[in-house]
Amino acid sequence: MKFHLIAVLGPLSQLSEAFVGLFPIAKMHFQLPVTVFRQLQAEEIMTSVKEQEAIKKLMVFLQEWDSAHRVARNHILDNFIRSNIGKTEPELELEFSQGASLFLARLAAWLRVTYMYSTCINKLLKSIGIFLSAASGRRYIIEFLEMGGVLMLLEILGLNHLNEEDKRESVKLLQLIADAGRKYKELICESYGVQSLAELLATCSSAEVRDEVQILLDSLGRGNPKYQNQVYSGLLAVLPCGSPHAQQLALQTLRSMQDLLEEPPPAGVAPLLAALGTTHPEVQYEAVQLLLAVASRRAPPALLPGLVALLTPPGRKARAKDPMLPPREPTLAHVQQAAAAKAIGILAKESAEVAEELIQMKVLHGLMVAVGNLDYPLSQRNASISLEYFVRMYPFVEEHVRKAVGDTLFQLFKDCPETWYTKIDPVQAEELASNPVDSPKDMAKMQSAEAGCPLTDLSGDNHYFATSFFLPIHKIYGEFRAFEEDQHALVQNNF
Repeated sequence: MKFHLIAVLGPLSQLSEAFVGLFPIAKMHFQLPVTVFRQLQAEEIMTSVKEQEAIKKLMVFLQEWDSAHRVARNHILDNFIRSNIGKTEPELELEFSQGASLFLARLAAWLRVTYMYSTCINKLLKSIGIFLSAASGRRYIIEFLEMGGVLMLLEILGLNHLNEEDKRESVKLLQLIADAGRKYKELICESYGVQSLAELLATCSSAEVRDEVQILLDSLGRGNPKYQNQVYSGLLAVLPCGSPHAQQLALQTLRSMQDLLEEPPPAGVAPLLAALGTTHPEVQYEAVQLLLAVASRRAPPALLPGLVALLTPPGRKARAKDPMLPPREPTLAHVQQAAAAKAIGILAKESAEVAEELIQMKVLHGLMVAVGNLDYPLSQRNASISLEYFVRMYPFVEEHVRKAVGDTLFQLFKDCPETWYTKIDPVQAEELASNPVDSPKDMAKMQSAEAGCPLTDLSGDNHYFATSFFLPIHKIYGEFRAFEEDQHALVQNNF
């Protein structure tokens, strides 16, 4: 058999050598493919060997994880976090020989088993975060969600035995999921995520956790029209909580969402007005700013009447100023009264239309009641400043306030509205509180000093002002018509 094979190959080799001898240039074309082929074959063998080694290394690593106990797994997580933080999806796949998803699945499975018992939760969440935050790693997010990742993270937020640092890491992972797109935001909201986040914001004691929750709620409220109102309502539910920082963050987020809403929900009026009663200036500032943002758009019908109602709380009668008597503690109603008086002045300055609506709602009487509140000077000061604007802009208001307080006090009011209330005695305060100021017919007589012209209502008493305003125009128009007729007659006579 060997003899026959040599006999056959011999003539073939001789034939090829003869062919190359006849055509020397063909020698290069015969040798080049053979050389390239051998190089490729060698590289393929080396690559295959490296891949096998890498796969073997991955299998050893996964087997080590599967057989390890808590302490050993804790050590593995430390090494993983230290060496892989900030890596991209291709880098992670290279590190795990295209098997990174296998390790992510093991991390998610161990999280599901152990999160109720607080076993390495923080390191587990950070390790999962390396996958979810990897650039071009959208598939890791999808794989984690398919393993029930969102529900696990939300359940962690409600576990009392876990520390708040663990909950902070859970919120960070939810942020990464929400940043992936609208459908992921909807998935979080569909899993009662807004309720869990609002409860955490209202009850947690860590400022860092509250900041992370606010960032996530703000993200869920944007680019998520289906659940936008749900996020808004969840933030409103935080306002009655006892944490000033949580109230401040909720009010800030609500204000940032105003431009996204077509119309603020009516249910938000009561919590907003209640937030004005806080004794924390940073919270009250945010509440006033939110109130202004709501009123600048299509405000709910109950907002302005509710604001005016806060000016006349059911309080005690004014008492004589006696330096020997201890000052009374300000009540919630008094704090709301002062904040409402300040907000009303700002709203009136922002919009003349709002100012006129407030006058129709008897805001002037409420401001005078607040000026007469001897138990809370801040109410007096804020109401005086707001009242000064109405007096300056509307002459009929000036006349009525002059009659109510007398010429002496009114002159003090005109000279310095920030301090004139210190001269008011209890009798004058009671007179201010019991003095009705405006009525619907007063509104018809109102004349804006800024515009320099009366209102255009032609009914009732305002008919006189309207006709007197338009009379010069009619006279000029009549004279102009008479001049035209004279010119026309003159032309006709000439012809």
